[in-house]
Amino acid sequence: MKRIIAAWPDEPLTKDTKIAAFIYAALLIVMVVSQLFSFEKFIPLLDSFNLPAPLSEYGLAVTLVICGVLALPFLLRMKVSSGMRFVSMIAGWVVALAWLFLGLWLNVSGVVPETAGLLGASVTLITGWWVVFVAIGFCVLAAWTAWGMWPLRRAQLETHRKK
Repeated sequence: MKRIIAAWPDEPLTKDTKIAAFIYAALLIVMVVSQLFSFEKFIPLLDSFNLPAPLSEYGLAVTLVICGVLALPFLLRMKVSSGMRFVSMIAGWVVALAWLFLGLWLNVSGVVPETAGLLGASVTLITGWWVVFVAIGFCVLAAWTAWGMWPLRRAQLETHRKK
C-alpha cells in the first residue's frame, strides 16, 4: 500500500517564477476575500450575466471561490502531497480560464451588469475588454507558475530513478 506523504516542493526553475506565483496568489487572495464578503450578492451578480443554460450561477460562484482557495498551496509552495499540489495547480488554471470565459462572454453578449465581478459585488468595476486582458494576465501567471514549479517533477524523477 502506497503512503501519501506531504513534502516541500522543489525549488522553482527561476527566481521570477517564485515572484509570479506570489503575485498570482496575492491577486487570488484579494479576489476570493472580496467575493466572500459579498457572496450573498455575488450569486445574483453572476445570474445577471445571462450565462448559457448549462452554467449555474450557484455552481460557478462556488467553483470560483473554492478554486481560488485551492490554488494557494501550489502558488505559496506549501508542504502538501504531489497529488494535492497538482490539484492546486489545476485550480489556479480553472480560476484563470473561468474569468477569461466570463470576460469574453460579457463583451461579446452585450450584457452590462452593475459590476464586472472580479472583486465580487462589493467593489463596482465597469465591464469592458480590460476584464479579458486581466484574465489573460491570470492565464499567463498560471502558465508561468505551472512551467516553473511543475508539481509532478519530483514524482516523475523518482519513478524514472527506480527503473
